[in-house]
Amino acid sequence: MIIYQKELLYTLILIGLMIVIILITKNAIKRFSFVKSIEINRRKVISNLSYLFIYILTGSCLAIIWGVDHKQFVVFISSVLAVLGVGFFAQWSILSNLTASVILFFSHPVRIGDRIRIMDKDFDWTGVVKDITGFYLFMKTDDNRNITLPNSLVIQKGIEILDKQVNKKAIHASDTILYDEN
Repeated sequence: MIIYQKELLYTLILIGLMIVIILITKNAIKRFSFVKSIEINRRKVISNLSYLFIYILTGSCLAIIWGVDHKQFVVFISSVLAVLGVGFFAQWSILSNLTASVILFFSHPVRIGDRIRIMDKDFDWTGVVKDITGFYLFMKTDDNRNITLPNSLVIQKGIEILDKQVNKKAIHASDTILYDEN
């Protein structure tokens, strides 16, 4: 007779549920990135962060299923979070760039191929966005320089989108229609 029959059953159910949630999340991110025309590298970053969250949640549920003492579990989790907090405080730019990457993915209108101007009083950065990764925005300026900007800087500075590459023809066609009507 198996002693841990109920725990094994709950573990199998939890793992099956985790697989279903991962598949749903993967499809939702793929659909969202297709609708918003988001580049594959940005999609990978968001997918990896989502999977990490799901794995942490699953691990916590497994600890509860297998009867880990709650006091010891809380001490362990708080110790891990304290170590991570100190590490991220020492390297806060890494955390801020990852957070900015998520914000750029979901709600910022800048896309690869757009011609933008970054509003900065000291520098004139005007050019085409070449790539947006988990940490950096790569841009080719009008004077033919390749510059790399941290995502946190992109979020902090004002950005003017000068020309959207995706809808160039549609914009010009609508301008013509508006011009003809007036």
